[in-house]
Amino acid sequence: MNDQTQYFTSLQWDDVLFLGEAALRTLGISVAAILAGSLLGVVLGWLLTLRSFLLNVTIASLLDVFRSVPLLIQLILFDSFVAIAGFPLTAFSSGTIVLSLYTAGLVAMVAKSGIESVSQSMRRAARSLGMTYFQDMRYIVWPVGLRSVLPSWIGVALSVVKDSALVSAIGYVELLRASQILTTKTQESFKIMLLIGLFYFLLSYPIARAGDLIEKKLKR
Repeated sequence: MNDQTQYFTSLQWDDVLFLGEAALRTLGISVAAILAGSLLGVVLGWLLTLRSFLLNVTIASLLDVFRSVPLLIQLILFDSFVAIAGFPLTAFSSGTIVLSLYTAGLVAMVAKSGIESVSQSMRRAARSLGMTYFQDMRYIVWPVGLRSVLPSWIGVALSVVKDSALVSAIGYVELLRASQILTTKTQESFKIMLLIGLFYFLLSYPIARAGDLIEKKLKR
């Protein structure tokens, strides 16, 4: 029995620092995906509100793929495809691209509902004042519509932070992958899971609180 236990080490301070570095990697890929995916999602959501049957069908079909196919499968397929095509990317790049597209698929529907929540009477009033279509979008639709869907966007952002754990499947050492490495090394899975939970809380709580504060400020 003693011969077996000597292969494992107890959890050290360096291991906690290793998890901290992994948490920063999780934060980095999450922020990149949320920003890029949100911008693309808002544009796609706006395009979905335009009265173009072909455009709507095309975008809606693509979004259905990103929202319906499990994220893990998307990550593995994309990473394998770019490698086979002769354009291998780092795990961070592949993960960011797939997470961004996944985020865009979710944000697009949120943005679409926000735009459509603005009453037509308000938009007609804006146009009757001499505003162009894009002035109407800039000064009326975006401020009013996107404000109404802020809670939904916060929910998407929090989901992306947690879903970023799946990037470990293509070799990116984020929190989940780091925990697997340390569990194999130390066999102290309970302590490691507690630390992982704490790190995810520290990453997610500020986003939730910032969303609450912004929402309260906008309601004043």
